[in-house]
Amino acid sequence: MASQYKIVVGLEIHVHLATRTKIFCGCELVYGDTANTHVCPVCLGMPGSLPVMNKKALEFSILTGLALNCAIAPFTKWDRKSYYYPDLPKNYQISQYDLPFSEHGYIEIPAGDGSNKKIGIIRAHLEEDAGKNTHTLGNFSAVDLNRAGTPLLEIVTEPDMNTPEEVGALARELQRIVRFLGVSEADMQKGHMRFEPNVNLHIERDGQVFKTPISEVKNLNSFRAIERSVAYEAQRQYAEFLETGKTLQMGNKRTYGWDDAKQMTVLQREKEEAHDYRYFPDPDLVPVEVDDAWLNEIKSRLCELPLQMQNRFVSEYGLSDYDAGVLTADRATAEFFDTAVKLGADAKRVCNLLTQTGLKLANEKGVTVNQLGIGPEQLVQLAKMADAGDISATAATTIFEEMAVTGGDPMQIAEQKNLIQKSDTGEIESLVDQVLAENAQAVEDAKSNPKKAKKAMGFLMGQVMQKSKGQANPKIVSQILNKKLK
Repeated sequence: MASQYKIVVGLEIHVHLATRTKIFCGCELVYGDTANTHVCPVCLGMPGSLPVMNKKALEFSILTGLALNCAIAPFTKWDRKSYYYPDLPKNYQISQYDLPFSEHGYIEIPAGDGSNKKIGIIRAHLEEDAGKNTHTLGNFSAVDLNRAGTPLLEIVTEPDMNTPEEVGALARELQRIVRFLGVSEADMQKGHMRFEPNVNLHIERDGQVFKTPISEVKNLNSFRAIERSVAYEAQRQYAEFLETGKTLQMGNKRTYGWDDAKQMTVLQREKEEAHDYRYFPDPDLVPVEVDDAWLNEIKSRLCELPLQMQNRFVSEYGLSDYDAGVLTADRATAEFFDTAVKLGADAKRVCNLLTQTGLKLANEKGVTVNQLGIGPEQLVQLAKMADAGDISATAATTIFEEMAVTGGDPMQIAEQKNLIQKSDTGEIESLVDQVLAENAQAVEDAKSNPKKAKKAMGFLMGQVMQKSKGQANPKIVSQILNKKLK
């Protein structure tokens, strides 16, 4: 019996929003601080304490919803999602159930063939995060509630992804979007973003399609783990189906963890259904109404999104998709590049300076490229000097590095470091004549020995550059050599 299957994946994404304080209290949001030092009666769940909504958190959420092409609800409310766990001391989570603030959107991701693929967004809603349990201090568990009450944006996609690579592409694209918008730092190592793929298979056998039970893999915080867990689950589910014939109708959804050391998923528990959480409207928080004026003000904060900017850099500036992707990994870098090109610099020259030198320096200093102390006007001047042949590509790198230290003018730096190339044709021709006169065998090889011509030409070129102490314009040297050796 022939069998084949299609992987079907939907993704739940949790994004910590970069507000200064928590969502329902005034406690400061700080990562990595001493446990339980940023807490108050509200996030500790003390009896009688009352929550107050953080307006900025809702605005960040709406901004993200707009970027994801969602419909923004004019009326939304808060609900209590009841469950007991030590990291949630009041025994319920304030969330949104039946009236989320946004739904019915989509996100575009790059497909393997150079096109874009649309992935549907079912909904995005706002809630509070729980605290953190620690199990490494002894034969007991400890609870840190510094994270409890962090504004958490949950985004739920349609099951429109069919390969591990597509799931990874969506995760990467969403990280770029929230960073471009400035709504989250999206540092996965700090837990700012967590991903939970819901995976099952559609298996075709003898004209019928069998759907395997859905597995949800919890709390993934790296792109590699996302892709590998989906790939592993597909193989595991297919093997289980061949052995048991179990289908979606025969079992509840199950949650799994990812064991990175063993590169496999590990069963955790059967998944609760919505009714198990006993949702009901929160009586301590009023509903939120978003009028047109408020919505339009938030819309005005939208920027060009990373994938659209990446595609524009390819189509308008002639960059490779890879280089455009590197530049648009960070909004500040992308806009810095874009400004320099619009001021008249050659796009590929600026791209090379930023990707090969600027990003390296920025990473070493822990800043973005636009924070190196080099203005776009200086970058344009440097690029034009290289294009005009006033300096070599190597010299351009040296000058860029010096500009990042001193903020100096590129021409002045070039003059101080004796990096200006000589383009005087007469002077260079005189040097070429000297080299040709001193290297008769190399001249003969370049003229009449096809096997040695390339090597001989390189040798002669090097001799001219040596006599000019590296200052002769290589392009002019090459032109004169080719003319004289015909």
